[in-house]
Amino acid sequence: MTPHPRTAAPTISLAYSTVTLNGEGRVARETPQSGGRAGVVAAATVLVVALAVALTAVFAGPDVVRVLGLGDGRSTTWKAGIPAEPPPVVLAAMDSQVPMPSQAGVAAVLAPLLAAPALGPHITASVVDVATGQVLYSSEPDAAMTPASTTKVVTAAAVLAALGPAYRIKTRVVAGTQPGEVVIVGGGDPTLAVFPTSFYPGAPRLDDLAAQVKEALGDAAPTRVIYDVSLYTGPGIEPGWDSDATTGGSGAVITPLMTEGARRNPTRYSARFPQPEVQAAQAFAKVLGLPQSAVAAGTAPQGTKELGKVESAPLVRLVETMLLESDNVLADALARQVAIAKGQPASFEGGAAAMKTVLAELNLPVTGYGLVDGSGFSRTNRLSPALLTGVLAMAARSDRAEMRGIFSGLPVAGYSGTLATRFTKAQDGAAAAGLVRAKTGTLTGVNSLAGIAVDADGRALAFAFMADQTTDGGQAVVALDRVAAALAACGCR
Repeated sequence: MTPHPRTAAPTISLAYSTVTLNGEGRVARETPQSGGRAGVVAAATVLVVALAVALTAVFAGPDVVRVLGLGDGRSTTWKAGIPAEPPPVVLAAMDSQVPMPSQAGVAAVLAPLLAAPALGPHITASVVDVATGQVLYSSEPDAAMTPASTTKVVTAAAVLAALGPAYRIKTRVVAGTQPGEVVIVGGGDPTLAVFPTSFYPGAPRLDDLAAQVKEALGDAAPTRVIYDVSLYTGPGIEPGWDSDATTGGSGAVITPLMTEGARRNPTRYSARFPQPEVQAAQAFAKVLGLPQSAVAAGTAPQGTKELGKVESAPLVRLVETMLLESDNVLADALARQVAIAKGQPASFEGGAAAMKTVLAELNLPVTGYGLVDGSGFSRTNRLSPALLTGVLAMAARSDRAEMRGIFSGLPVAGYSGTLATRFTKAQDGAAAAGLVRAKTGTLTGVNSLAGIAVDADGRALAFAFMADQTTDGGQAVVALDRVAAALAACGCR
């Protein structure tokens, strides 16, 4: 059976208009490898607006643009009035009343692509219709697979369900036991800003916290900084992580007090500080006018006066950033917030156990669940494709507003985040650019892709494809993109 051709749909003219993007606007500075396409910014903007229009029926209501992450107070504004090549075709508004793809039709299209040699001898899959929850395709959907960074989809669901999208993580400073002594208490927010422009949008600033402390002390000068990291227990490195996990620029030792995700400079793959809590305390001492020698570890005394407090961006924004950037440090910090919310130890083990509890409370399938961290860094993690599609379908339901940050945080094919340089060539699924939002997962020998595609008839389909025996990661990525592109092109009735 051949894919159902995409019907003609209206285009959206952006001439002389202004489109406001959220955190994805920041990532859009990383120019996609577009194969020579002109006007990449204008075209990319059209694609994101297209997806917002296409999913109006899923996110029914006045908050569609906000929910899809197309506007907030920290936005970057793009003007799209410069002539460029004709914009790509834009989907019409999605209609949940159109017929679903048939199971036989989806299988006929996907099965040959999933058998591509680049995906290795073992690949599992799940495709679910978002509107009804009906399974349209599956292959070992309950298998316990190494998920790599698709783990972050599950972490996002657990933390949003446990704490709600408006929750903010607090970092406090209290008075110590000696005159002028202050205690900075790590609350688990890894985004505390020290760079002139923070890596994390909307992050609280360490110098703002210091200003509050100075004001609270009045005429008394600060003399010493104690840092309290007692919130977390257990090791800061999960045993299943690769040896370069904290040195290769993708992650850091997980501590409840750190600045900028422990980065040494404001780049995504910056080297990280080996003792993030010490560096953060030293940075705090510096803005208080104290030397590094005035810093020591300790715990906050009970019932002491609070001298200052800052709060993270709302949880929904942290989730969006985690998914879009595939931020491992942020993911493991959020997993520990789930542990705290559920009364578990704030450790790798506690976070994993608490997340499983929350997922079960959401009636999601936890068969095959075996997470040991929140980031997917560990090779001992296990998740099933059915759990991933269950989370994604829930995130796209209009009656689960608290989960919408999952969808709005997913990278857009051919445009943003970890999909910015994928789906850009015709032979590699470029026709699906802007029609697929998905989370990638990559470790040596492991390649996965999980997200939502809008098919040729305008139905939203949640999918998860997971391969754990690949030998050529680059070719496996292309093969997975082709599968997702085929699903987007498919009416498959």
